[in-house]
Amino acid sequence: MRRRRIYEGKAKVLFEGPEPGTLVQYFKDDATAFNAQKKGVITGKGVLNNRISEYLMLKLEEVGVPTHFVRRLNMREQLIREVEIIPIEVVVRNVAAGSLAQRFKLEEGTRLPRSIVEYYLKNDELGDPLVTEEHITAFGWAATQDIDDMLQLALRVNDFLSGLFLGVGLKLVDFKVEFGRLWEDEQMRIVLADEISPDSCRIWDVQTNEKLDKDRFRRDLGNVEQAYQEVARRLGVLPEAGPMDLKGPKAMQ
Repeated sequence: MRRRRIYEGKAKVLFEGPEPGTLVQYFKDDATAFNAQKKGVITGKGVLNNRISEYLMLKLEEVGVPTHFVRRLNMREQLIREVEIIPIEVVVRNVAAGSLAQRFKLEEGTRLPRSIVEYYLKNDELGDPLVTEEHITAFGWAATQDIDDMLQLALRVNDFLSGLFLGVGLKLVDFKVEFGRLWEDEQMRIVLADEISPDSCRIWDVQTNEKLDKDRFRRDLGNVEQAYQEVARRLGVLPEAGPMDLKGPKAMQ
């Protein structure tokens, strides 16, 4: 049975779900950087990100962070609740890296005085610009209460994941999360949506500061697949069949 495609993004495809109010989220191996100016394929990324995101979403649910995640369906797909995505990316930064380091001429790797939260408008055409709460409320992208809820949830995600990663020798440098409005019986609540994976986080080895995330792709550092596998391995979610499993169906000779 062909499922109806609802939306295709840079790294995932959303299909109509098996029951009302659900979607199937499919993880692709496609990789993009610099607002899709750089494109490539990271073999097995979709399988690894599906596993990593499942694991982290379930852990966050355990500590009371509401998410859109329902369950993993197979190697590359998970069942999620349909939410109204708020067009704001919430970025939490613990260590200077990426655009923040460039903007303020900070040495990459400098520990920030405290975690910094930034908001970016989800708009590829505009290059996902940095926005303030004033912009968000003035243009109606989210209400003040929505922003408060997103901020509190993002900080809880940061606290929990920082500790979780540290326990397996990883440093959570920064990450991007998205939120959606979930409607249940006329009640609306803000829940964590999208994914949490090395695509959306900067993750470094605590001892060596080796980058184990999409920066390896952005900066042509090589060993991209191995970095994603290492994060999955440390979290204990590397698929049992190992890396050979990740290559997808082979063409018959």
